[in-house]
Amino acid sequence: MSVDQQIWFSIKLSLWVSALSTMLVAVIGGGVAYVLATRQFKGKIILEVLITVPLIMPPTVTGYYLIMIFGRNGIVGQLLHEIAGWSIIFTWQAAVLASFIISLPLMVRTAQAAIASVDTTMRDTATMLGYSEWQTALKILIPLSRKGILAGIILAFARAMGEFGATLMVAGNIPGRTSTMPLAIYSFAASGDWKKAHLLVLILTLTSGLFILLARQFELKGSRS
Repeated sequence: MSVDQQIWFSIKLSLWVSALSTMLVAVIGGGVAYVLATRQFKGKIILEVLITVPLIMPPTVTGYYLIMIFGRNGIVGQLLHEIAGWSIIFTWQAAVLASFIISLPLMVRTAQAAIASVDTTMRDTATMLGYSEWQTALKILIPLSRKGILAGIILAFARAMGEFGATLMVAGNIPGRTSTMPLAIYSFAASGDWKKAHLLVLILTLTSGLFILLARQFELKGSRS
């Protein structure tokens, strides 16, 4: 694979991995955010800590835990290998998994705050009018908090695009297979090919800035509505 092909592959793979992980984050993270924002239950603080920890820990530590769980000898990885004869480690699917875990806290924290900010009297009124919890969520909570939820999704996508440490641990840096943009930057810099590294750094910097601006706009609109 030529250098130019490596660049295009890393860009396409990063977009693919980020898109898939963000879809998972939107569905799973949105559901978790809703539960955390609307429920009080035993162990809630522990769940919040577990979800937020990847945001604080070094990504390599998160990657280490993922290897312990999804590796060939891990609890999930061993079961997966016995059933399907397949290991997720050192595949692009592992990059999706790493990006999902790392970006999930951004989505949950942002969406949780947006949902919790909806006036509780509106929920109480919906209940009095005979709305089920599902109807209340779809017709009131989600529409009123949608800008905050969208901001969380955008931030999650941007974080997935820039994920490096955990991805390196579980997916490796295999050219033509698992080399995302951050990993390709690492490879180009290590080999002294600064021109190619500069190009990918510029692309990531511009896209990250754009996503932050978009997320900020949604947050501001949400606070005014």
